[in-house]
Amino acid sequence: MNRSVQPPEPGSVWEDEDLARVDWDSAVLDQVTFLDCRFDDAQLAELVTRRCVFERCVLTGVNLSGSRHEGTAFLSCRFDRAKLFDVSLTGCKLTGSQFPNVTMRPMTTVESDWSYASLRGADLSGTDFSGQRLTEADLTDADLREADLRQADLRHARVQTTQLRGADLRGALTEGLNWQALDLTGVRVDLSQAVQFTAAHGALVD
Repeated sequence: MNRSVQPPEPGSVWEDEDLARVDWDSAVLDQVTFLDCRFDDAQLAELVTRRCVFERCVLTGVNLSGSRHEGTAFLSCRFDRAKLFDVSLTGCKLTGSQFPNVTMRPMTTVESDWSYASLRGADLSGTDFSGQRLTEADLTDADLREADLRQADLRHARVQTTQLRGADLRGALTEGLNWQALDLTGVRVDLSQAVQFTAAHGALVD
């Protein structure tokens, strides 16, 4: 059963709150901070957040379908089994957050920071990450087929068995990337990346 809890006032701070099964569908949150809060199975469909902070929060089973987030930070949060269908993220930070067994597409993400996030096994096919930060993100087993990664920051990202067929890597920062773990069949790369890939597989590049 959903719980009836009034959405917080703008600028308020909530800490160590149990907000399991709260129903904030279509609510608008403005500059609200949540620290170590739980949102287990909460209904947050079509929620709008502006410059909010969710830090070390647990969002297991949360429904965020159709929600819109502008300048919001989800820092070291857990989104186990969350529904992020049709979520829009603009200028957001997802630093250090984890997304196991999450429905993440279709998703719109613009000018956002996914550094250190764990996206292991996530279906991100066709997602536009162009120009965004994925520094040291864990993309192990992730499906990034047809994804737009142009100009993205992929430095030291973990890419073991990542699916990339049809993806566009041109202009991406790839320092520390394990090229030996990648299958670049059908992937668009620039000349510098092609040299790095060739060298990583033992060829001598003159």
